[in-house]
Amino acid sequence: MPLKAYGVLITRAVDTRREGATGTPHYQIHLTDDSGMHFRAAVNVLSAEQPSELLYLVSEDFQHPVTARLEGLPSGWNTLLPGPGGPNLDFVRGNLFDPAQLRTLPPDASGPDNDLADLLDHYVRRAVDDPDARLYVFGERFGPEPTVKDKVFGFLPGNGVHDIHMNQGNSRRFSGDDGIWQDGGILIHFPVQSRWVGVFLAFQSQSWHTDDTTGHTLDGTDGNRNEPGGQPVRVVAALVNPRGPAPEAESVTLLNASPDPVDLTGWHVRDRLGNSCAVPAPGPLAAGAPLLVPLTGGVQLGNKGGEITLLDAAGLKVHGVSYTAEQAAREGWTVVF
Repeated sequence: MPLKAYGVLITRAVDTRREGATGTPHYQIHLTDDSGMHFRAAVNVLSAEQPSELLYLVSEDFQHPVTARLEGLPSGWNTLLPGPGGPNLDFVRGNLFDPAQLRTLPPDASGPDNDLADLLDHYVRRAVDDPDARLYVFGERFGPEPTVKDKVFGFLPGNGVHDIHMNQGNSRRFSGDDGIWQDGGILIHFPVQSRWVGVFLAFQSQSWHTDDTTGHTLDGTDGNRNEPGGQPVRVVAALVNPRGPAPEAESVTLLNASPDPVDLTGWHVRDRLGNSCAVPAPGPLAAGAPLLVPLTGGVQLGNKGGEITLLDAAGLKVHGVSYTAEQAAREGWTVVF
């Protein structure tokens, strides 16, 4: 079953603590909301399963429609209902980043800037030093525990958030935590700079092809080697906001970047809400050739931002992109990815 209490914690960062590399180490963050309530974010830096080093990706200039969906949420803990309609994170369906760009780091190593704790410290300490910065921490809530002090920072009541990582496609040992639209992560907003930083973590034992209902690993797929992005056909552009009255003639452009033709029979394009339409396939897509896909069957690309996902004949994700409201604002212009 999915996480019991998924949501996002909106707070200021006030302190950090490293736990080394023994046992089940975490990078600990002390947080407070606008009412003065204290929280702790426990960020995994080592996996309990082999290979133990975590996958990470940092987006220094994170631009995605999820940031607009967070507007209006109050400081403190916000429970998020399951599904694609809100600001939930989903590493597979949300097209937050390209999984092919994920890299590994050890949890703790001697010397500067060479381990996962160093990486997290670089960004979180900047937020600690900036009184205007806010952390948006996605994961599962624990507490509050009225009579139990926090075991790391000592505040009362004990209170916080964990599972700040991918929460689907787990191995059988941890498959009870699987779910969709419930992945963890950290978004840091620096309003003076008008900039967001995204920090995303996953375990190497997790699959990138998961069931659209349960979040379990699909049969025949496992591990990071099944990550999307390895296929040669990609979404390279979309006409999100065509000229003229609704319903508008929206379209998506695909490109076969490989030196060989690719058969697209049975492939589909899917929008954020899960609506999909078939990719026209009169024959194999030639090497280096583009293909314009008119969107039909209720597939819609909203002008306030959205996601576009390409699925193969087996229903597995091949590629995905996202666009913001700012990118979609110019009527008649094609968004290029």
